[in-house]
Amino acid sequence: MENMKSLADQLREELGKPGTKKTKKVERNKHGPEMPQILQAIINYDNSNNKSMVHVRFDADYALLLSQFKIATNIDTTKVVAFAVRYLFEQHPELKKVIKQFMLNTEL
Repeated sequence: MENMKSLADQLREELGKPGTKKTKKVERNKHGPEMPQILQAIINYDNSNNKSMVHVRFDADYALLLSQFKIATNIDTTKVVAFAVRYLFEQHPELKKVIKQFMLNTEL
């Protein structure tokens, strides 16, 4: 029992000395896993000047997925949706043509 007390006393003495604090440093990869291009594009997307609001409905699975994405990346859902819509129209210009054609037909 005395050995246990003396060991505990030794530990207290060591811990009480200034400058001998030993902490474990968790070494993390400074570069981390390589970030996908699409994720970097979403992060770089600036929606700070966007003022128009649109109410969007998602099924439960995608609502959960968006919520989990926000937690995992700290990217707001509004930013993801705004980026996705812009990306959709940029990648598929035929959608804009459908809108233009509709506008031309309604003006006649």
